[in-house]
Amino acid sequence: MSAVEYGGLAEQARRLAEGTVTSTALVQAALDRIEATQPTLNAFRCTRPEAALAEAAEADRRLAQGDRMFAQGDRPPLLGVPMAVKDDTDVAGLPTRFGCAGDIPDAAQDGEAVRRLRAAGAVIVGKTNSCELGQWPFTEGPAFGATRNPWNTGHTPGGSSGGSAAAVAAGIVPAALGSDGAGSIRIPAAWTHLVGIKPQRGRVSVHPYDDCFQGLTVNGPLARTVGDAALLLDAVAGPHPGDRFQPTVVDASAAARREPGRLRIALAWRAPFTATYNPLDRGVRRAVADLADALAGLGHTVEEARPRYGLIGLSFLPRATAGIAEYADRHPEPGLLDPRTRSAARSGRRLGGRTLRAARAREAHQHRRIGALFDTYDVLLAPTTAAPPPRIGTFDTMPAWRTDLTMASACPYAWPWNVLGWPGVNVPAGFTPEGLPVGAQLLGPAGSEPLLISLAAQLEADQKWFAHRPPEPAKP
Repeated sequence: MSAVEYGGLAEQARRLAEGTVTSTALVQAALDRIEATQPTLNAFRCTRPEAALAEAAEADRRLAQGDRMFAQGDRPPLLGVPMAVKDDTDVAGLPTRFGCAGDIPDAAQDGEAVRRLRAAGAVIVGKTNSCELGQWPFTEGPAFGATRNPWNTGHTPGGSSGGSAAAVAAGIVPAALGSDGAGSIRIPAAWTHLVGIKPQRGRVSVHPYDDCFQGLTVNGPLARTVGDAALLLDAVAGPHPGDRFQPTVVDASAAARREPGRLRIALAWRAPFTATYNPLDRGVRRAVADLADALAGLGHTVEEARPRYGLIGLSFLPRATAGIAEYADRHPEPGLLDPRTRSAARSGRRLGGRTLRAARAREAHQHRRIGALFDTYDVLLAPTTAAPPPRIGTFDTMPAWRTDLTMASACPYAWPWNVLGWPGVNVPAGFTPEGLPVGAQLLGPAGSEPLLISLAAQLEADQKWFAHRPPEPAKP
């Protein structure tokens, strides 16, 4: 693959602005790469080749006019860059299938995040696979098959933003949008050696799906570098006028260029209570411990600590299942949904009303209790997952209850930050002895994206994880 094809988001934007490459060439390369990898990676649910190439030609026309067309500093930052969007986000003219089978109508309008992405000049080449209604940490299902991990196609890239993660890790696109309702950006980022940012709730609009999954789910970027993830976050951040949550503006790209200062970092090995056995894989523990040592070597104080999670799962479960029920009830053919989805939807309907209201009312107390950690520490470091990526098909024949227990055991660390609505950044932590990628989370209180991004960028400069690329995918 040429350097142009594998260039990151900022690099492609720079080359386009300099005129050393055209948008048409980059978009065609992305479409060719999708076609070449689809039989093995299966990262995309649908593409839009004719529309994308037409938009690329228009971007080239605008780029050719240069300074005559743009006032100083007004050039759209991603003009002509090919991008992908997870298939839970509306793109006008394409169905938002969200991992489901059935005849789903085309979206009439772009979602707010996509509108902002287009305003930034990006060319959307297609929509990436997600598991059904985004509820599992794997991206497989009868509606589209299995999306595979570019590092080892026998394993999942994670979920539910597995298609976006696979597309970026394989160099199909330089960055992609995902969403995170229980770790669905951070988990696939960890399992594909990427940077994944779960922003503060409301930072990136989920409109028209306001208060998505009862406030658990946010949109955010996946990229190979912190700078690229920050650039994409800046491009899509901002509320729709009707959004319930509208945090103050941050400059993520500026944060990625700043030193974080000397920080107090809490290292948390203990996962919140899930009523499951959550053994931490030795390879994951070793990788995260090495990252903690690297942070100490950079001058930070790193100490083991235990966040006071309490029984936060009692707040997560009603919100998550109610969200699944809301989506399932909108499906035009609910009989086509996975039996496990229908089971979760039934639970969501039972736990609605008073139980759901009580779960949401607990959030302020949880902010105070868990947030007390940040009276002593600046950042919380934790494993992103307890296990490396499972093999494809691991969950195929499991009933609902066993699927829930197995995924809770593998991924017990990420979801509390969705209940809190606070930001987190997955950073690559290295590889298991078997060569499977794993990650670590940098977590902070409300509005702490700038600090987390600055710390991640400092760590990236030291670790240079972007130098590692997966092999060309072989047939499974």
